[in-house]
Amino acid sequence: MGLTITEKILASHAGTDKVKPGQIINVKVDLVLANDITAPGAIKEFQKIGIKKVFNSEKIVIVPDHFTPNKDIASAIQSKILRDFAWEQNLKYYYEVGRMGIEHVLLPEEGLVLPGDLVIGADSHTCTYGALGAFSTGVGSTDLAAAMATGEIWLKVPSSLLFIYKGKLAPWVTGKDIILYTIGKIGVDGANYKAMEFTGPAMSEISMDSRFTICNMAIEAGAKNGIIQFDQVTKGFVEPRAKRIFSLYQSDKDAEYEEVFEINLSQIEPQVALPHLPSNVRGISELPEIPIDQVVIGSCTNGRLEDLRIAALILKENKVHPKVRLIIIPATQGVYLQSLKEGLIETFIKAGAAVSTPTCGPCLGGHMGILGPGEKAVATTNRNFIGRMGHKTSEVYLAGSAIAAASAITGKISSPEEIIKSSDLPTQRITSS
Repeated sequence: MGLTITEKILASHAGTDKVKPGQIINVKVDLVLANDITAPGAIKEFQKIGIKKVFNSEKIVIVPDHFTPNKDIASAIQSKILRDFAWEQNLKYYYEVGRMGIEHVLLPEEGLVLPGDLVIGADSHTCTYGALGAFSTGVGSTDLAAAMATGEIWLKVPSSLLFIYKGKLAPWVTGKDIILYTIGKIGVDGANYKAMEFTGPAMSEISMDSRFTICNMAIEAGAKNGIIQFDQVTKGFVEPRAKRIFSLYQSDKDAEYEEVFEINLSQIEPQVALPHLPSNVRGISELPEIPIDQVVIGSCTNGRLEDLRIAALILKENKVHPKVRLIIIPATQGVYLQSLKEGLIETFIKAGAAVSTPTCGPCLGGHMGILGPGEKAVATTNRNFIGRMGHKTSEVYLAGSAIAAASAITGKISSPEEIIKSSDLPTQRITSS
């Protein structure tokens, strides 16, 4: 029996020819990641070990992104711990405010994660990098401390689920709609400690930005990792950014999967996840009228250039509804700068949006857009649990940037078709560059 791409990457990093689901292995890591919430705990545990230096100062990445720019004294203390440790350890990849971005968008943009890598991060959405054909997963701060010291970690090999996407994407449908639809089918525990492998003939028309979104939300189905095999789309993204040699892995034709799902993307319309689970999914045409108070476009899920281009297309020559607050957060300084060059930021501001420097901010209820009692928000973020973005009686509706932008204009959860008919769209899809 052959191996899946996940099993091949794990076997390679364990120094063996073969692994099987359920097996406990010790693997060498290519990259270790932490942020301003998780790194302080890991640093404390690292210091307890008694080792003076990290295993490799060029393989540890620290990004203060959750509560930065610092919102209060407590968050300033957290960031100072990171800063002091980074300078003490002479870390090559510490990203200060003004040069940072949301970690899971920044690392691929900087070429730090490459196909075939094994990456661990003290953040659950580390699974984002599977879009590059890497194995990446979230761990706790204690495991991270051990990895910073040794360059190794133990893992249990996950079994794999195969998702075969067929058909053509309908207008306005992006990776967010694809993964919400998928999670709606299998549930928030449908891939518990499993690898979600995304493939099929439709992958060729799914952009790199959308692929990052798909893998980013694998954790919302309980997955250990999400992964997409290297192809021409990946190649176009990776080759201009790669600063080192990387390895390519493909699943064997006779690889064993726990279950196989076939999904026809032609049948998917833009999706919305209603409170309070990412699996509580409905097509936009199925929703009643739901007035809203706030819209957030950003996060590690949908703060990329493709998302902002879609939002700008809808917002151009329109105004944000007088009863709605629209907050737009480019995910990195690079995304922000390119958005400026393309005139997207001007479009947002003229429409009546607030545009922020890169930060996770409102996604986790941190700052820059907290919801009050009973308020409703459409967000391009990844979770809509009770109290996720503010007061416990507030509600978060997850969607892609097309629905988010349209809803900001109408003041209620709306299809982008209410603003721009698909027949009026450019013939070429908006994609990342």
